[in-house]
Amino acid sequence: MTDILMPALSPTMEEGVLAKWHVKVGDVVSAGDVIAEIETDKATMEVEAVDEGEITDILVAEGTEGVKVNTPIARLKDEGGAAAPKPAATVEEAPKAEAAPAAEAPKAAAAAAAAPVAPAPKADNKTSGGDRIFSSPLARRIAAQNGVDLKSIKGTGPHGRIVKRDVEAAGKGSTQPAAASSAPAAQTAAEPRKAQSLAQMGIPDGSYDLIPLDGMKKAVARRMVDSVQNVPHFPLFIDVEIDQLMAVRAKVNKMLEPQGIKVSVNDFVIKAAALALKAVPEANASYTPEGIAMHHNADVSMAVAIDGGLITPIIKKAETKGLAQIATESKDLAKRARDRKLKPEEFQGGTFSVSNLGMFGIKQFTSIINEPQGCIMSVGAGEQRAVVKDGQVVAATVMTVTLTCDHRVVDGATGARFLQAFKPLIEDPVAMLA
Repeated sequence: MTDILMPALSPTMEEGVLAKWHVKVGDVVSAGDVIAEIETDKATMEVEAVDEGEITDILVAEGTEGVKVNTPIARLKDEGGAAAPKPAATVEEAPKAEAAPAAEAPKAAAAAAAAPVAPAPKADNKTSGGDRIFSSPLARRIAAQNGVDLKSIKGTGPHGRIVKRDVEAAGKGSTQPAAASSAPAAQTAAEPRKAQSLAQMGIPDGSYDLIPLDGMKKAVARRMVDSVQNVPHFPLFIDVEIDQLMAVRAKVNKMLEPQGIKVSVNDFVIKAAALALKAVPEANASYTPEGIAMHHNADVSMAVAIDGGLITPIIKKAETKGLAQIATESKDLAKRARDRKLKPEEFQGGTFSVSNLGMFGIKQFTSIINEPQGCIMSVGAGEQRAVVKDGQVVAATVMTVTLTCDHRVVDGATGARFLQAFKPLIEDPVAMLA
């Protein structure tokens, strides 16, 4: 018998909801068959079978919340009826490196983002000669994204299966990740403060209603605390006039109306930010303990408010895309984000973030950096203000933009040069239509 384990579908996942079973007791499955749907803190994802065999037991009922990673959720009778010496994970055995402090996750993400862009080979579960390569779906996905040949990797998972840590180690050119060994030191350096109850802080029990934290709230809280504590950040502010942008946007939308496409101010901001990142590549970077990762493309994350939290889907290679394509992609990503249907690669990563609260009338704000990115841009509302032009006071529509920078990566001068490149693109957006 082989236990099918609750998979770790993202670096930050500790538990999830077993939303739905696609199999029942007695069903025979093959490797690659979708057997269940798991809700994580960010999205709902499908889980594939790794081995062939018959489902003999469903150990966790669908709809069960708070299922810990690596908990047995079902049992599989191996093809041929042979008993396995120890259970195998469906997507990923929970390695010690997964339990390392959250500070290790940005390091791994930044290292992956810094890798040269290369055509990704199709990472299936067989060799060209037809022999089976035993690997988890997560390991195959990471291998495909990073151009790693699974045939060259020795697996360290159950029964020699290739798991996530093996692919990551191969990508770094080492045999074992260092995350596990560094965990005790990191925990000692940043001991969490002991939480107090509301009653201990003077708010009596019974005077409030308590809404339990879901997975997303917990993940957002943890990441924001880590970012504020670990990233030395500072803000830069700039005002940009958007009268010409609004006029150009109206003309563009009239042209695109037959296609059902509507370009937003945020789409212009994403495009301008991407072009500015290419003009000032030092701002398109991430900090890692090994060095500064200079990203090849401007993968712009856009903050989307969804039920229960916030998610940042990514417009990849935004510098290469026109406004119509950015508008189409951003609308699709935002919709699927709210439906929790994004794939992990659609919201994990990114090299720069844009957060826009202008539609809520917020004039100016400062965002928390989305690690491992080096910067995040906060966009306020456009409003009529008095400005001086050629010695005359005139009215103009002005929007305040705040750039929050990781000082380890982007210093004040670099951030200022980025904003100098960004400002004229917004104030004279015709350049973005070329």
